[in-house]
Amino acid sequence: MPPTESPTESRTGSPAGSPAESPSAAPAVPAPTTPLAYTGDARPYGGGDPYADYRTADFPFSHLVDLADRRLGAAVIAANDEFFADRENLLTPTPAVFDPEHFGHKGKVMDGWETRRRRGASARTPHPADDDHDWALIRLGAPGIVRGIVVDTAHFRGNYPRSVSVRAASVPGSPSPEDLLADDVEWTTLVPRTPVGGHAANGFTVSAAQRFTHLRLNQHPDGGIARLRVHGDVVPDPAWLAALGTFDLAALENGGRVEDASDRFYSPATNTIRPGRSRKMDDGWETRRRRDHGNDWIRYRLVEQAEIRAMEIDTACLKGNSAGWAAVSVRDTAPHTGPDRTTDRTTGGATGEWTEILPRTRLQPDTNHRFLLDAPVTAREVRIDIYPDGGISRLRLFGSLTPEAGARLAARHRGPGS
Repeated sequence: MPPTESPTESRTGSPAGSPAESPSAAPAVPAPTTPLAYTGDARPYGGGDPYADYRTADFPFSHLVDLADRRLGAAVIAANDEFFADRENLLTPTPAVFDPEHFGHKGKVMDGWETRRRRGASARTPHPADDDHDWALIRLGAPGIVRGIVVDTAHFRGNYPRSVSVRAASVPGSPSPEDLLADDVEWTTLVPRTPVGGHAANGFTVSAAQRFTHLRLNQHPDGGIARLRVHGDVVPDPAWLAALGTFDLAALENGGRVEDASDRFYSPATNTIRPGRSRKMDDGWETRRRRDHGNDWIRYRLVEQAEIRAMEIDTACLKGNSAGWAAVSVRDTAPHTGPDRTTDRTTGGATGEWTEILPRTRLQPDTNHRFLLDAPVTAREVRIDIYPDGGISRLRLFGSLTPEAGARLAARHRGPGS
């Protein structure tokens, strides 16, 4: 794990620099943003652990879903330049790696997106113009409301951009890069042009309460960025869910999320609601070995109030460490109307009583277990208890939204003021 920030590291206190430049598109609409970006140069690599002097922090939004997760279907669909390092590296799920001796025909091979050095128009003006910049277009894997962004410059010590900016748009369907760069597309500024630091996680809180589908990442004037993380709340298309009828109510891509878990020692509980089956052990949820008489658990919040009809508990790839038994309970709490989820993970009136819908049941290793309920059960929250410890790889909860929940989701999809 990269170390947390040193107390001596500086961070910006307010946006700096001029506004982000516009492409050939409608003027950008600003949105409130709080930068938590590290500024200043990084030291040259001196050997040993390359993350030893990496600068980062515990951002208040980091527990939320990464809407730009490649595993959810996100992609960097275009960039104006990727001479030194490919744009696709931006969304690699794992931290950037650094090999000081890895060089190719174009120079140092970096694990990120890196553009060539910009130059001015002539010998008299050798430096780039103030509005010169490179850009990349990102399709979010799960459209939603952006709460925070991390522009990570890990290992880019002397070749990171001077500043960055991020804008967002909501465009239906599957637009091409040319569609997104058209003059009639309205872009909202999520991060105004702001100085960033090298070899650092540069974080920004965002307060735009609107659903977005695409982002434009700008680096000014050029340089390299290792990773981009876009944390927020998934807002699925209610028309699509209605057409499906029955769907996975807890899945990340459908707006479900993990509210809390007893243990995240070996892997995150969020893995249990990712797309597809687990392909290896650390692709699921595994807890440390218990030495007491308790048990481990995960608490989920569904996309909205829904009627659950069936469930799957999968222990794929967990062979000597799967949970021995599991029980599932639900409760129907009030809709979320409380504070921003970036600061409170349990808002929304968690006052309902828990009702067990699956009694403690024996689980088999490396097996997908299916359960049909005798009657639909209405719920907004679900808790799975495993005994005594171990892990599961996936939990699927199949059902459909209640009519009232469908109306609330449609209102969120339309956005504020609709």
